[in-house]
Amino acid sequence: MSNPEPSPPSTHPAPVFAALGDATRLELVARLGDGQAHSIAQLTDGLSLTRQGVTKHLRVLEQAGLVKSSRVGRENQFSFAPEPIKLARSYLDTVAEQWDSALSRLKAFVEA
Repeated sequence: MSNPEPSPPSTHPAPVFAALGDATRLELVARLGDGQAHSIAQLTDGLSLTRQGVTKHLRVLEQAGLVKSSRVGRENQFSFAPEPIKLARSYLDTVAEQWDSALSRLKAFVEA
């Protein structure tokens, strides 16, 4: 059984939010946040999941563009890709500005 190819990076942050909506995947992103590539064995250490379980979570993160994998010898190495997080943050900044503007208009209306 072959793994699906990672999707090209999306211009919408929904896949990033969906991928990060799981505590295990958040933990894996935190572990990968050191900027180093890690093997499945390294990422599994200290978790109550099997290597197969961790691999499934990594594939979800890879589909969202948050993780990149590369083959090194007989192992796959996984590393963090920060670009989708930047996109999600930019989206949240835009939404925050929209809410701030709407609340300012509401305040002006109520106080008028």
